[in-house]
Amino acid sequence: MPAIRPGMRIRPSGTGVSAFAPAAAAGARLAGLPPIRDNPGNLTARVYVPAGLEGPAPLVVVLHGCTQDAAVYDQGAGWSRLADRHGFILLFPEQSRANNPMLCFNWFAVGDSQRGMGEAASIANMIAAMKKAYAIDAGQVFVTGLSAGGAMAGVMLACYPELFAAGAIIAGVAYGCASGAAQAFDCMGGRARDDAAELGARVRRASPHRGPWPRIQVWHGSADTIVAPGNGEAIVLQWAHVHGLAPRPDREDRVGGYPRRTWTGAGGRALIEQYVITGMAHGIPLDPGTGAGESGEAGAHMLDVGLSSTDRIAAFFGIGPAVAERRAAASGARRARPASPPEPAQGVQAVIEDALRAAGLMRRAGRDQGRGVEQAAAWLAMAAAGA
Repeated sequence: MPAIRPGMRIRPSGTGVSAFAPAAAAGARLAGLPPIRDNPGNLTARVYVPAGLEGPAPLVVVLHGCTQDAAVYDQGAGWSRLADRHGFILLFPEQSRANNPMLCFNWFAVGDSQRGMGEAASIANMIAAMKKAYAIDAGQVFVTGLSAGGAMAGVMLACYPELFAAGAIIAGVAYGCASGAAQAFDCMGGRARDDAAELGARVRRASPHRGPWPRIQVWHGSADTIVAPGNGEAIVLQWAHVHGLAPRPDREDRVGGYPRRTWTGAGGRALIEQYVITGMAHGIPLDPGTGAGESGEAGAHMLDVGLSSTDRIAAFFGIGPAVAERRAAASGARRARPASPPEPAQGVQAVIEDALRAAGLMRRAGRDQGRGVEQAAAWLAMAAAGA
């Protein structure tokens, strides 16, 4: 990979090959949110409001992954383009290097993952600021994110459930599965799972709220080696218990060739929806393009699998139309690629790996598949690769 010059960032291209674009150009669609007074998490944010939009309008809070920022995530996932089509407002909280050198939201830190504290409180206060600045429909506030951002979306849904009608977690983890970096490695590896009662209790303890609870959509690749697919199952188990639903789904079908499971409530409305993208590694499932049911650009962790999670999340939230089946069942599965063997570390990744080895946290040859060593590498990979 070529060296990245200062002021440049990787831009996922439509062909799936990394391209380069000036940072300013990548963020031209988004505006800055003025600083909020109460910001214990030291976060900033960008916003997007479609031209001519009349309120009250839905608000979607979008949380980026490690090493990403709002503009890069938006360009890859296509949220602002979808907002133009369907008429909703976007809030993109952004991490700072002062909080986390790799720009990961600190979903695993106790001081940032509890109600009224740190980054979680800052995001809640940003939502309050948006409601003052724009005509927001308070009954249509949603949250979504990828990886560390997906885990932070889970934090927000657990700690501030009264704020959200629904949320979508992509390649994330169950709320409360870690309370420090060491536990985060076990969590990501799928070794920190608890029974449904304990998972549900963690959500109930996170706030004084007692319902109704946000609806939840979960996305995960079956070949994800960064955040083990079992984490998606844990998220479903957690929120099924919170909603008082059975562990088994009410419906099972396939969408674009991929398994979907649905848990329903009164009247048959989907309360939990789970997509498992078979053969997909760590990232966002996309159907890139500008047509109906298409969004975003393919690239690193922006994966063309023939199914747009962005469009289907909007449909699940009720702020976008249902996405029609347009491809044969095999077409989407054919696009998904299993995770490739890791390439030798370069640049920032090599420096951090050297530090981990020097500290005895990572071996020079091979990985202990049964313990936490590979998760140290996985956490590093997630941060260095932008997820």
